[in-house]
Amino acid sequence: MTGGGKTIGVATRGTTNTNRLRRVDRWIAAHPAFRRSSHPLVVDLGYGASGVTVFELEHRLRRQQRHAHTSGHVRVLGLEIDPERVARALAQLRRVRDGETPFSPDARVTFARGGFEVPAPNGERPAVIRAFNVLRQYDESEVADAWQLLRSRLRPDGAIVEGTCDELGRVSSWVTLSPEGPVSFTISLRLRELEHPSVVAERLPKALIHRNVPGERVHQFLTSLGDAWAYSVPLSPYGPVQRWIATVERMRDAGWLDGMPRTASGRARWRLGELTVPWSRVAPR
Repeated sequence: MTGGGKTIGVATRGTTNTNRLRRVDRWIAAHPAFRRSSHPLVVDLGYGASGVTVFELEHRLRRQQRHAHTSGHVRVLGLEIDPERVARALAQLRRVRDGETPFSPDARVTFARGGFEVPAPNGERPAVIRAFNVLRQYDESEVADAWQLLRSRLRPDGAIVEGTCDELGRVSSWVTLSPEGPVSFTISLRLRELEHPSVVAERLPKALIHRNVPGERVHQFLTSLGDAWAYSVPLSPYGPVQRWIATVERMRDAGWLDGMPRTASGRARWRLGELTVPWSRVAPR
């Protein structure tokens, strides 16, 4: 990383696919940092080779505001270090404005060059920063500094959602952080055709992916999750959702979810293929 008033970080690999980040978008749309904010600014940090995930994020968050009948309007700022990617996204934005895409011509989206310093207009502090598939290419030793810098840019009640997913968005995991530090860890899986939840091991956030070894908390978590999935196999004839709910209930009964608010880890979230536990249950030793 570099500093001294310059753009901080390195360009992401740039992999971008339509609908890839739908799972984390649903999480952000339901998070209090977004829902309780008037005219929230949401930052998509490191959106990649195309601005499509920025437009999708704005569309989903605007739809949530409309359904909730909330006042104010979400604004989404896409940040990329690579100036060519910014220019490409701005060209996409012009096509959106001209009505040549499925996105609303009045989408409240802007693009700019920036990194972990999060250069928001007029120094505004974002309600939410989404940093997906960004830190995966960094060393684990660099994660804490990146988190600290991002946290310093948040509103006092804001949130960072930092994680990774596979190319099609069927396997995701992320850490949610407040300005004070990491709060929770979430996995989100496409339940249809799910053979085993251990598939998420390949898509853990950088802070955890090298910690999936005996003696580490995240390894114990994934082992317990696999055992609960195996125990729930009798429910397979009723469909993958019912088996997953039974799996999560078993994890809950074992105390893994203790301390999580129901809004973040209730049955409605489980039906989406999610499981959220306090960060302390998986934090590196």
